[in-house]
Amino acid sequence: MVLAVSGLVVAARQIAGGSPGAAAVWSLAFLLLAGALSPWAFPASVTDAEARRRSAADGRPIVYWRPGCRYCLRLRIRLGRDARRVHWVDIWRDPDGAAAVRAATGGDETVPTVLLAGVPHVNPDPAWLRRQLP
Repeated sequence: MVLAVSGLVVAARQIAGGSPGAAAVWSLAFLLLAGALSPWAFPASVTDAEARRRSAADGRPIVYWRPGCRYCLRLRIRLGRDARRVHWVDIWRDPDGAAAVRAATGGDETVPTVLLAGVPHVNPDPAWLRRQLP
């Protein structure tokens, strides 16, 4: 939301300065960036408990992530359509997910952290994760 509002402010300044074309470009750039860094760019998040229950049933990995994380976005983009084949847990919305990441990383909330067959992998290569998908 902050990026979208910032884009509108920059666009308003460009319009006031007599540059409507630049205003359109800046607006579009800020809106695209806001969309890419928002939770909307990711498949629907579930709670840690739900992700673990589903993962036990279907064998899919769990990806712990947070909005605004460029490494999470990189993973999401590189997975492409396969992103729907993992369970996503937003650690800013789920305290149990954040605790799981802290337990796996020695106390910090480094994301993306992927839990695969009970083993955590911090910031794995997207190609590696794609090969692990059932």
